[in-house]
Amino acid sequence: MKNDMPVIILAGGHGTRISEESEFKPKPMILIGEYPILWHIMKLFAIQGFSNFIIATGYKHEIIDEWIAKNDSKELWGFKCNAKSVFTGENTQTGGRIRRILDSHSDKTYMITYGDGLANVNLSQLVSYHFSHGKIATVTSVRPPARFGHIESKNGQVIRFGEKNQLDVGWINGGFFVVNSNIKEFIKEDLVPFETTPMEKLVENGELMTNYHYGFWQPMDTLREKQLLEKYDRDEPKPWFNLKDSVY
Repeated sequence: MKNDMPVIILAGGHGTRISEESEFKPKPMILIGEYPILWHIMKLFAIQGFSNFIIATGYKHEIIDEWIAKNDSKELWGFKCNAKSVFTGENTQTGGRIRRILDSHSDKTYMITYGDGLANVNLSQLVSYHFSHGKIATVTSVRPPARFGHIESKNGQVIRFGEKNQLDVGWINGGFFVVNSNIKEFIKEDLVPFETTPMEKLVENGELMTNYHYGFWQPMDTLREKQLLEKYDRDEPKPWFNLKDSVY
């Protein structure tokens, strides 16, 4: 499937929680295996037919600019795509970055994702669901990975110790969106995170729907999570490219 719908990748944050790496490069350029996580994100879209990328940059944007320019033939990436980086401000928040991109482009519908998370989301199914309900925005909901051991006790005595079941945890924002261009009317300024006032206003107006993803999903907020993704990267196929395990 080929689709020219633009994919906005939010790649401008400072990545303060993974400063061991982001001190020297923007977070999306942190390597997972031999490639930056940005490459993995682009490939998971490209192998599903979505290969028109707008990289919304900020912090240390020149590193991403150079990487895109160096790979302009796209042959080194191992997949075909059309990619460009757009500087959206050093300290602009995610909402502001989206607004700046939409103000300078005329497409009616966009996919949006963050530059620091991987998942085997079925993107065609996500887009089809978005068009089916006619609302302004669709967000992918995921179960967060269980991070700590789970303890159950009775009168102080431990009766169960082990990993917390992922199904015991609520749904959270998985970071894969489809939005109509008029979403920019919900974003008033550069310093507004997309996840706060804009999303809240969409909910108030009944314009936000969600698509549930039960497959693989893993963010990279910390060094520990980077190391976990590096471990997954040794699998073949890598779990974020394994669409056979993408369950809805």
